[in-house]
Amino acid sequence: MDQPQLEPAPSPALTPMMAQFFEIKAVNPGYLLFYRMGDFYELFFEDAEIASAALGIVLTKRGKHLGQDIQMCGVPIHAANDYLNKLVKLGHRVAICEQMEDPKEAKKRGAKSVVRRGVVRLITAGTLTEDDHLDARAANFLAALAMVRHGETDFALAWADISTGETFTADLSADQLQDELARIDPVELLLTEATQSALVERHLFAPSWSAIAHTAPAQSFDSETASATLRGAFPGEAFDPSVLSRASRAALGAIIAYVGESQKGVGVALRAPLAETTSTYLAIDAATRSSLELHQTQRGQVRGSLRQVIDLTVTAPGSRLLSARLAAPLADAAAINQRLDAVDLLANDTMLTGRLRSDLKAVPDLARALTRLVLERGGPRDLAAIGAAISAAAALSRHMAQLAEPPAVIARLASTLAAAPLALASQLALALDDELPLLSRDGGFVRQGYDQTLDDERALARQTRAVVAALQARLIDETDVRSLKIRHNGVLGYFVEVPAGHGAKLLEEPHRQVFIHRQTMANAMRFTTTELADLEGRIARAHEAALDIELKVFASLRYDVLSRTDALRDLADALAELDVTTALAHLAATRRYTRPEIDTSLAFEITGGRHPVVEDMVLAEGQSFVANDADLSGDDASGGGRLWLVTGPNMGGKSTFLRQNALIAILAQMGSFVPASAAYIGVVDRVFSRVGASDDIAHGRSTFMVEMVETAAILNRATRRSLVVLDEIGRGTATFDGLSIAWAAVEALHETTGCRALFATHFHELTSLAKTLTRVSNVTMKVREWEGEVVFLHEVAAGAADRSYGIQVARLAGVPEPVLRRARQVLTVLEQRSTGSASSSQKASVLDDLPLFAHQSAPTPVQQDPVLLALDAVRPDEMTPKQAIDALYELKKIRDDARRS
Repeated sequence: MDQPQLEPAPSPALTPMMAQFFEIKAVNPGYLLFYRMGDFYELFFEDAEIASAALGIVLTKRGKHLGQDIQMCGVPIHAANDYLNKLVKLGHRVAICEQMEDPKEAKKRGAKSVVRRGVVRLITAGTLTEDDHLDARAANFLAALAMVRHGETDFALAWADISTGETFTADLSADQLQDELARIDPVELLLTEATQSALVERHLFAPSWSAIAHTAPAQSFDSETASATLRGAFPGEAFDPSVLSRASRAALGAIIAYVGESQKGVGVALRAPLAETTSTYLAIDAATRSSLELHQTQRGQVRGSLRQVIDLTVTAPGSRLLSARLAAPLADAAAINQRLDAVDLLANDTMLTGRLRSDLKAVPDLARALTRLVLERGGPRDLAAIGAAISAAAALSRHMAQLAEPPAVIARLASTLAAAPLALASQLALALDDELPLLSRDGGFVRQGYDQTLDDERALARQTRAVVAALQARLIDETDVRSLKIRHNGVLGYFVEVPAGHGAKLLEEPHRQVFIHRQTMANAMRFTTTELADLEGRIARAHEAALDIELKVFASLRYDVLSRTDALRDLADALAELDVTTALAHLAATRRYTRPEIDTSLAFEITGGRHPVVEDMVLAEGQSFVANDADLSGDDASGGGRLWLVTGPNMGGKSTFLRQNALIAILAQMGSFVPASAAYIGVVDRVFSRVGASDDIAHGRSTFMVEMVETAAILNRATRRSLVVLDEIGRGTATFDGLSIAWAAVEALHETTGCRALFATHFHELTSLAKTLTRVSNVTMKVREWEGEVVFLHEVAAGAADRSYGIQVARLAGVPEPVLRRARQVLTVLEQRSTGSASSSQKASVLDDLPLFAHQSAPTPVQQDPVLLALDAVRPDEMTPKQAIDALYELKKIRDDARRS
């Protein structure tokens, strides 16, 4: 979020340090300035107030400015990452201002000179690269949106994950914009003020964008200069900017400019952009993503989402790729079947899949490690990660070499893995120690024996303690002062310390020729000697020389890695794809998923379909999921797909049945096996799901209005190849209004759209449409009534429900018995009148004659049937035949005892 600017010009009374602060702050508006002062990053004025409140740290003061106290707070350098992470997650942007010279150099320019400082990096949500700032299993996209003034499309979108280098562009129409941004889910969105104003004016600016949108200068979206910018950003890449539309070049140019500014001249570590077309993917609008809970539940939780249930990947890059495939399933039958071929092979070879998954577990995040090295932000651990990934790739390729005729996807992956640069991995393994520091400047990461000169310098440094101890022993013998110690601190370096009572002895002959007085303390005196000073110099030079050699080794290894950037990125892609493929194979083998048959027809025939998330939950509770069939298949000759009208009670499983079929289609087209006994699906171009009710109070939209907006989108955008799932259309308004809307919607889906559709409703009048609309069929959720209770069987059967069992469901929910009795009275009258031809006014007059509601202060206790209570405790699937017979006799005994009592 943009922060208010501070006072524009420094006062003449400002200290040199505060004048420097204002100068740096002025050129970085909108950022919290982390101003380096020694071992702390300090924040001042409004920045300090914001950071203090956000981080929960103490707000202090430092002098005055224009008569007002200067607010200040700070965070220690060693803990800065934790504080930065919290600020970025809260939506703040931070400018890191470092000391650019040694304070000793500043003092040489004069007593009042300040250390030169400069901003070395701008940290925003979309420009993060460090693992401790990122979700390892989620992409971190920065997006830029450009508006088209003339042309066939309205907008162009570019997006990039800075941490991996992946970059994409797409030209979009206005009605695709919100859906694509919901798919991409960027953490930061760049656009000009003019574009944002146009979006607001056209009611296209989604409320959720407010938290991620940042206005960028219009010149950064200049398409005229974008081509040169893009050529500079992708040198040596086989990329021609002219293949992109002007708007796409403008959006991509804005990302390049923003990333370049944030990295402060380090460079832009992006891959050549991939131009996407929405027709390549199964279109899923924002409302459908929310309704189907693909990546998170409607409560915003990952647990309970489809992704959480199917994500069995063992690496972070694999998890990111699985998420991307789930967000954008394919719409090309040939490409889908290629993915399914690969999963099929591995699902049927569980031993190979197990070996591959075992080796994949040890594969580091190659893409992010490589990016940090490109951006000069990597360390020895990143080099080691790259070496480990290469070695793992070689091992994986050896496992895959045993396959005689692998399918196309497996063959391609095996070829890429086999080409891994093993020589580079060997070099890294020889050079890097087993225990590595995070930063190269900490030293100690080059393996012993790799460089003889380094070993010699280290030997001197390691011998420091022994050399110092020997010198101390000799000085004790020469002075006969047994309490003499050689010590070290950051100010004096090495020095000789003796108790104050022995200090005078060292100031006299013959010792005064050896010992040079340095400092007198209350209880001790400190000296140095020429020999100790020479030793200290040699030790310091040894440490510096060792570190200098190590830094040269690091630079050389980094150069060797970066010279293979393209090959390593291809390898990273292959490792992630192999992880996804083996994970889906493992999912199929362990969850009884089956391979779907995919072609270009209008088929949609599911046998024994199951809801993957609900099944996972009920299995965890020791229960079984009731599978159901669905057949919406159609053809061009008949005019399109079939439409099932689904009736039945609430709690009967309609919503689960509707959603599971949409999820099966999505899983199939992302290249996964599906939770069903069999599935035959003609490629779906769009999935629409309108299940459940919600409002949008903040923007003045009622539940019914939201329902109508989403229904309108479906009716306007669905095609014959689409799959539409609709539940309870028209229930949010008056009965006749709602019934009329639902009736007309069914007719439109049948006559105009011709799509494959599931339409659940409590308007039983709609079932009569099956008599006049040839592709409409009635199905219902089966229930049973026994002794006044309703039992939901969760089974789909042909036919129509005659009632909705709403009062029985109300009873299950705990509605008081007097209210239920009154509801039955009213329902009886309404049902009697509905069979006649009475007008609404006549029906109302009959209701007026009903006896008054009989109030009771407490509901009458319901007598529980002891047989039913005992039956609830029976678990037939867990019983032996003998235990089942014994349980039956026990139930009969309980019943006989109840009758006698």
